Amino acid sequence: MSTDGDDDPTVPIVCEECDTRTRVPLSDLADQLERHNETRHDGEDVAVVDPALADRIADLVVEDMGLLDEE
Repeated sequence: MSTDGDDDPTVPIVCEECDTRTRVPLSDLADQLERHNETRHDGEDVAVVDPALADRIADLVVEDMGLLDEE
């Protein structure tokens, strides 16, 4: 098993207030968001996963769970 992070997918995060966009390894996502928001925005959830990606993930979860299936 690789431990160098090469196989860890990256996730886009955005901070509209800082006008920044970056990609971070999925395994570091929560820590990176928390660190940015704590140090730059007094803990407010300003930096977030790219909204387009978050919406797409939500759509896939709803589809996978069958929440929109008609009975």
